[in-house]
Amino acid sequence: MIQFLAGSWALLLGMMLLMVGNGLQGTLLGVRGEMADFSTFEMSIVMSSYFVGFLGGSYLTPGLIRRVGHVRVFSALASFISAVLVLYAVWINPWGWSVLRVIIGFCFSGVYVTAESWLNNAATNETRGKALSLYMITMMLGIVIAQGLLLVADPGGFLLFIIPSVLVSISFAPILLSVQPTPAHESTKPMSLRQLYEVSPLGVVGMVLLGLVFSAQFGMAAVYGAQAKLTLAQISMFVSAFYVGATLLQYPLGWISDRMDRRLLILGVSVLGGAGALIGALFGGYFPALLISAFIVGGTSNPLYSLLIAYTNDFVEYEDMAAVSGGLVFVNGLGAIAGPVITGWAMGVVGAPGYFHFLALILFAMAGYAAWRMTVRAAPSVEDTSAYVAVSMAASPMAVEISVEEMEEHENAAES
Repeated sequence: MIQFLAGSWALLLGMMLLMVGNGLQGTLLGVRGEMADFSTFEMSIVMSSYFVGFLGGSYLTPGLIRRVGHVRVFSALASFISAVLVLYAVWINPWGWSVLRVIIGFCFSGVYVTAESWLNNAATNETRGKALSLYMITMMLGIVIAQGLLLVADPGGFLLFIIPSVLVSISFAPILLSVQPTPAHESTKPMSLRQLYEVSPLGVVGMVLLGLVFSAQFGMAAVYGAQAKLTLAQISMFVSAFYVGATLLQYPLGWISDRMDRRLLILGVSVLGGAGALIGALFGGYFPALLISAFIVGGTSNPLYSLLIAYTNDFVEYEDMAAVSGGLVFVNGLGAIAGPVITGWAMGVVGAPGYFHFLALILFAMAGYAAWRMTVRAAPSVEDTSAYVAVSMAASPMAVEISVEEMEEHENAAES
């Protein structure tokens, strides 16, 4: 592992700086949009646009890498990110922001694919799992740090748009000066939706619902905070609480999932997440309750992503795992595109508490569907299940494919 860190510290540092830029721009737009009197519906379109670009970038970037190489793709996409972060402050218009969010979503997705393929190449079979875990922690840390930067300047000015642009520009240097180009990673074509649903109805339905939840967290949390009249410091802590919960609860829940019926765990975690969202809906006027609510929702929804991937892979052969996981990421992306729009509609109907009402409804719906599926299909024995590997919903399909490789290595080692 020390050897891996010696060769990949620059990549991890660069990715953390990129995540600081990404985390800050999402929160900042939510606050600045409220200051510019954008409607909740307009902000929901802005936030949804990121996931449109992200989904497209996930599937087009591997082809770009094969054509021109990692270094050129990374440099070009990161340059666009840096430019867009500044253009937000120049083009303060909801539809202009929507266009820029599509572009930046595409570029961030492409940068993740490129960086994760570098990561996969740098890791060995023995270090891949730890490397992936370290990468996920680095991503979460970057998002949390970004929320603190919200307090260093007036969101109504230019500085908070310039800071992430500078950080993204700086992030190029350690990566491009120290990481060697690697062969392009051949991405796996996902299964058709019909085939995927036949493999695991719970996996497909759960991933769509989880896409709705994640995009509401990542895209609309700051919009909620601004609409609920939280201070900048409170918005910063509120958004951070989602990712702190995600980081701290990911691995304990993963450990439990390898030792019990995963559907029962999916049901229980979904109920816990829904209850956490209800805390925010009922006690949103009390700020500590909001932090508890965000911690629980973030701490349950992110592990659910890895749980659903692991559960679905329990029903397929090793050679099909990558295709299944790619399909799950795709349907999760479809849900993510719709999430901010539906959340914005709910907030427009019932006010700011509609944010938590939406999250609670979706998480309880997932629990209900999991309970129903338990009456229809027998679960595989614990001995026959695949390994759980933590992977963040903020990562690209490349990270999911790496996690599948780690599952295979884990299983092969256990059998030998």
